[in-house]
Formats: sequence, structure tokens, C-alpha cells
Amino acid sequence: MRLFLGVLLGLTGLLCIGNLAASASPYSSQTGSMASSQAVQSLERKLNHIQQNGALPKPDPTPTQITETEANAYLASGRAHLPAGVQSVRLQGEPGVITANCRVDFDQFKAGQHNSNPIFSGVHDVVVVTHAHGAGHQGFVQVDSVSLDGMEIPHFALELFVEKYIQPRYPGIGLDSQFALPDKIDTATVGNHELTVTQK
Repeated sequence: MRLFLGVLLGLTGLLCIGNLAASASPYSSQTGSMASSQAVQSLERKLNHIQQNGALPKPDPTPTQITETEANAYLASGRAHLPAGVQSVRLQGEPGVITANCRVDFDQFKAGQHNSNPIFSGVHDVVVVTHAHGAGHQGFVQVDSVSLDGMEIPHFALELFVEKYIQPRYPGIGLDSQFALPDKIDTATVGNHELTVTQK
């Protein structure tokens, strides 16, 4: 979960994670709501398993798979505590890569901080592409690109934004982040629409 949150926090304000285009569904809204609720419950069971397994002296090394559907349902449920100003968060995974897209109110996110950069103000659709993985009980997140309303932001502008607005709140988080994984998580591998976690 720290890798998942690390990606979120590391991208905050940059911060979004994958606004997948909503495809037309043949199911009723009631059926869709039920499926979403089941996905949230499934993720909660998996997160509880990871936590309980990590508390054992020797965790079961059987991999735990978290699907993109489960993660996105959980984010949409309101149970994830996102930073102020971060909205409509969704994730999309492919091997080694997380593409993210959400809606961010930068004024709300930066409340109480002086803003001298008009680019990072107002409400914008943000798309972030990162390489992310976990190995040797460490999580690694590298931000490849960030765009606001379809326009890619120069790397130097991202560095300034992270330094001024993100790192004071989340020390150690940057465009390239490394952090300890909790619950004896040894590896975390992003695949096609899923995240596979092993513990030992």
C-alpha cells in the first residue's frame, strides 16, 4: 500500500493517477454499483491480508494481486485519504508503468502557500506517467512526464513545484523517490492492469 500511496503522494499536485476513459457499460447503474462495492471489499480483504501476513515472523510468500479495477473502485469510494485539492483519481497499469490522470484544484492544494506561478493555479486535468516497482523491501517511483490539460510540463518547472509545494509536506518524495515498503513487502511489480506484491 505504501507503493500505491507513494505513487499518489509523489505525484501530488502533479498528483493524479489514471483517468481511464469510461467505456459504455451494458449493465445498469445498480449492477455497476454492486460490482464497484465488491471490488472495494475485495481490495480491503487483500490489504488486510498483506498487513496480517506482514505481522508474521515468516510471511507466506504467495503473491497477492491487486487489480486496476479494485484500486480504482477503492479510490472512487472515498475511502482513500487524498490530499486536499486532488479529485477523480484513477490508475492504469502496464508492465513497469503507471499512467495516472485526475483533476486537481491547485489553489486548494496549495492553500496557505504563496503562489507565484500561474501555471500551477486553478483546476486542471493532470496526466502523470511513472515507472514504479518494489524490490528488496524498497519502493521506487520515477516520474517520466506530467501534463496539464494536454500540455507537457517542462522538467525544471516540475522540480520547482515539487521542491516548493510537495517536499515541505512529504519529505523524501520527489520526481525520483525511494522509500521502505511496509508489512515485509519484498517486491511490487506493475503488470497489465494489476500490481503483484510478494512478502518475505
